[in-house]
Amino acid sequence: MKPYYWESQHGNFGDDLNLWLWDFLLPGFREVHPDVLLVGVGTVLNSALLPKEGRKLVLGSGFGYGSPPDMRDRDLWDIRCVRGPLTAEKVGVREELGIVDPAVMVADMPDFTDRLKRYKRAFVPHWESAVAGLWPAVCKAAGLDYIDPRGEAKAVIRKIAQSELIVAESMHGAILADAFRVPWVAVSTSANINSFKWRDWAATLGVEHRPRRIPISTRAEAIVKGARFWGVDYEGAAPAVAEGNAVAVAEAPPRSGLRHAAKHALAVPSTLALWQAARAEPQLSSDTRLRERKARFHAVLEGVRRAYF
Repeated sequence: MKPYYWESQHGNFGDDLNLWLWDFLLPGFREVHPDVLLVGVGTVLNSALLPKEGRKLVLGSGFGYGSPPDMRDRDLWDIRCVRGPLTAEKVGVREELGIVDPAVMVADMPDFTDRLKRYKRAFVPHWESAVAGLWPAVCKAAGLDYIDPRGEAKAVIRKIAQSELIVAESMHGAILADAFRVPWVAVSTSANINSFKWRDWAATLGVEHRPRRIPISTRAEAIVKGARFWGVDYEGAAPAVAEGNAVAVAEAPPRSGLRHAAKHALAVPSTLALWQAARAEPQLSSDTRLRERKARFHAVLEGVRRAYF
């Protein structure tokens, strides 16, 4: 089998973890059925992303953008489970197949046994925010550690596990926090944050997606997102390069002197809102609900082993 995932040119830990998670969950999967594509973690059930030819084994993927692929041919599609009930409805399978995002299984890996708390509060932005925003400086001013979602996936996840609280714009920031039993607060900087996929995952664990709004931190970030910044609307202000479900942009060069100070001053609303979010009432799914969903996913994996190994 070959794992399929959406690859950002900037890096995104929530997608990149597919590179090693399945070797832990299904050891030896790469050596069997080379004609089968394993469609795992990520919002990739999209007709524009997945190849139309070849057999696919779907294990926990989600829908969230564009249109779902035609998955009616069961000779080509083996749908064992999807991310949540909203995805199940969209792709036309039974609701009970919407089990959980497979990223929750990362917490069972021996690579992450060191969970000594080293960070009191940390912020994980969406990768698109990280590309063009001023979030490391905003976090420093707000008293939070900054976790760059574009970093090496295991290093990012380890820092999440070692935090006492996670403020998450990245959905997988919240998913991994919850899996490691770290309380989390959801935030959003723009309408680009897809609430459908958040609600899809949240429904499986009995939590809610009720994000606190955080103002965009820079003009460049507003241009990337086609959003407003200090009363100016930047919708359509910059050419976009299609990249799966988002856009690729060049990072703005660093500034110095008065312009640098002005840039930080304009990010003060972002700093205040992030400080407030870090002190809001966090969420955490129940131990019982998380165990039940992981047990159901383990049962799915057993079925896959019997069928393919």
